[in-house]
Amino acid sequence: MEQVMAIHDEVMPKMGKLGKLVGELKSKVDTTATSLQHEAAMKDLQAANESMMDWMMNFGERFDSEEILDGKALSEQKQQWLNEEEAKVKALREQINSSIEKAEALLAIE
Repeated sequence: MEQVMAIHDEVMPKMGKLGKLVGELKSKVDTTATSLQHEAAMKDLQAANESMMDWMMNFGERFDSEEILDGKALSEQKQQWLNEEEAKVKALREQINSSIEKAEALLAIE
């Protein structure tokens, strides 16, 4: 649980950056020759944001606050779910980081 929450805590602060980058890209859509690249990068950021919101909602439905915050023992089923959630949050971290990197690289070349 600590590992899963550590990854969550690592990527959660990046959500504001996602929104900021979406705004910067949105202003460039339809105004430059690279409009399609801007739009694709913007959609990647929005998808990453949606994935984070979906993951948090689903995680909250599977585990209660005592399990998440207080280290309450997990049943065998919930331990299996936690292993699944760890894989999901690692993929989510990669999606968020790569969408930010792509958007920042695109904005940096202008």
